[in-house]
Amino acid sequence: MSIGEMLAATVPMVRTLNLEYLEITPERAVLSLPDQGDFHNHIGGPHAGAMFTLAESASGAIVLAAFGDQLSRAVPLAVSAEIAYKKVALGPVKATATLGRPIADVVAELDEGRRPEFPVAVALSREDGAVTGEMTVVWTLRPNG
Repeated sequence: MSIGEMLAATVPMVRTLNLEYLEITPERAVLSLPDQGDFHNHIGGPHAGAMFTLAESASGAIVLAAFGDQLSRAVPLAVSAEIAYKKVALGPVKATATLGRPIADVVAELDEGRRPEFPVAVALSREDGAVTGEMTVVWTLRPNG
């Protein structure tokens, strides 16, 4: 089962918004929010909450791709998120997430018994490539026990 399939099966909001997983690697995750009238705002684009969920979901996908091998000893948790809406988004919206720290550095902190934190940057864009929003989610790996 792929990470996208697992998240679609276990995270109800992913299914509710019909998020599509286009690419997931430890270096990059790309998700898409289809254009759906049920989730439009007052100007006909995706609601801000739907775009937030899209971006946060992209950040979670890359975290699982990068640190899935650590799940037996740590739980990934979002610590904080900040989003900026830059331009009107109409039609489908794509979220592209990238890790803000090297994987090896985060795992090294975990190996030292610390609770590492790391940012994930997400760019939201519409079909013409214009960036409509930017989000940073700070994640941690909380050691088990």
